[in-house]
Amino acid sequence: MSFHPEPELRGHTLVITVSSHDGRPVLDRHAYASLARTFHEAAVNDDVRVVVLRGLAGCFCLGGDFSEFLDATKHQQLIAAVTDMFRMLATFPKPVLACVDGDAVGVGCTILFHCDMVIASRGSTFRVPFVDFGLVPDAATSILAPQKLGYAGAFRFFCLGDTLGVDDAKALGLVGEIVEGSAEEMALARARQLAKKPVAALLQTRGLLKGDTDVLCDRIDHEISLFQQALQDDATLKRLQRIARLAA
Repeated sequence: MSFHPEPELRGHTLVITVSSHDGRPVLDRHAYASLARTFHEAAVNDDVRVVVLRGLAGCFCLGGDFSEFLDATKHQQLIAAVTDMFRMLATFPKPVLACVDGDAVGVGCTILFHCDMVIASRGSTFRVPFVDFGLVPDAATSILAPQKLGYAGAFRFFCLGDTLGVDDAKALGLVGEIVEGSAEEMALARARQLAKKPVAALLQTRGLLKGDTDVLCDRIDHEISLFQQALQDDATLKRLQRIARLAA
């Protein structure tokens, strides 16, 4: 069984690993709930000034756990956990950085739209295959993606479902910095820079830049409602079952 690192406070930077607790590079309902708790605790902990999200070695995150999509008995818990986590992330008051090394797929990519900076290694890739699965995007990316990528860029990325290399992702605005070495080392260096800033000024400036997060929370609720409806569609379930068999 793979090891899942626990959140680690390094100075004033909290490092969080995005994965399931059995060490897979996916997010299941337990991982969503754990992330929500971790962000809630970090929000009220004055020792935490910046959060850095990282994946497992060589892979940021491959998305949600398909087995939960196909098990109707888990849908209610899954939907509640996803909603809580993304609402917490959308309203989180402190800077969030991501270091991507490898693939960022599905929710492993949409989570990046809530990050203030995304730093990626040269071999990283980005893909959001929701439409191919018969699903809709999550995490309020139907608002955040057009804001960050422009409408045409967001449409191509989400509706075509093509894989973006790191250079294309940077050109569109999803990635802020590309590094030839360790993305995590660079993210931690940027986090230390931010942690040295006057706290009140940093948080107030970030809040002004982020704007009204109630709009994001409303969109998160709407997207997840459509997502849940799609999971009840027979054609979508057959498509997901076929994809799960091919991936096995």
